[in-house]
Amino acid sequence: MNWDWLINISWVEMFWPKESVGEIIIRGTIMYLGMYVLLRVFRRQSGSVGIADLLVIVVIADAAQNGMAGDSKSITEALILITTIVLWDWFFDWLGFRSAFFERILQPQPLLMIHDGKVIKKNLDQEFIKEEDLLAQLREQGIGGIEQVKKCYLESNGHFSVITEFSRTKKPDGNDIPVKKRQ
Repeated sequence: MNWDWLINISWVEMFWPKESVGEIIIRGTIMYLGMYVLLRVFRRQSGSVGIADLLVIVVIADAAQNGMAGDSKSITEALILITTIVLWDWFFDWLGFRSAFFERILQPQPLLMIHDGKVIKKNLDQEFIKEEDLLAQLREQGIGGIEQVKKCYLESNGHFSVITEFSRTKKPDGNDIPVKKRQ
């Protein structure tokens, strides 16, 4: 029996990059920044995974697949590309954390969806959210209807934050007291 197919491994093809390291970094940078800008233009969707998180997962999966599949890409090239993508993601997180200016650019502001029990249709349309989907989000938070909502925001991470008419606070003794409405 011929076992050459099992033991003939091309270590050079597996680990030696066929493209220049600079080109790999530039390609990874252009793809990451391009997709980030495109996704940022379309803002955010309701859900628990942020755009940057989703982008990193998708691009890393694709980059890793290229290195594993052996389609003229080496493992080294895939690792360089993955490292480039992770470093850009880290850099944007760091930049937004360290600078209020860049935080405003990199993170969308909360978007008001309901104000004083009235749905702001223009903002729902802007985010492609149906009123039924908004109601489902309210129900998940234990809110029976829009009329109970003082304010509802779509946050930059895709989650909804809701302030109800009947928000409660704690007294120093730990008992709940209703918050009075401002007139």
